[in-house]
Amino acid sequence: MLDDLRIGFGYDIHKFIKGNGFNLGGVFIIADFGVEANSDGDVVIHSLMDAILGALAKGDIGLHFPQNEPRWKNSSSKDLLSIVLSKYSNFIEKIINVDITIKLEKPKIAKYREEIRTTIAEFLNINDDRVNIKIKSGEGIGNIGRCEAIEAYTAVLIGIKNGR
Repeated sequence: MLDDLRIGFGYDIHKFIKGNGFNLGGVFIIADFGVEANSDGDVVIHSLMDAILGALAKGDIGLHFPQNEPRWKNSSSKDLLSIVLSKYSNFIEKIINVDITIKLEKPKIAKYREEIRTTIAEFLNINDDRVNIKIKSGEGIGNIGRCEAIEAYTAVLIGIKNGR
């Protein structure tokens, strides 16, 4: 039984720009636009990394992958998540569950929900019944409602290895 459980919360936002699609939870979404970002701009994976780092009390992705360092330019968010998971594998006993909320007006992404869920579960090496994906619109309000940006919020529960 795990005796040290930690909750982490993550958030990310990226502005939409000209393009032909964007990454979301490791899945490419075809769209009439892309996202402005230093890396590939995957808000789901960015918020997941921040949630994991938060549960471990290890800062945020900006601390680990500063935007002013050229080596992180155009990085794959999945590669960055791999670095985080590898770096802190000696602390993480088990990722118990992940709850993700994606907020955008368009495109409609419900058809990608299960693929994103499965991709995240496989990447974290957990069963897909431990990953939840919620999709919300901006209801026409604010930068999300005006189709100017996309946001993701993630909560994660992690079991920490004994003695850490």
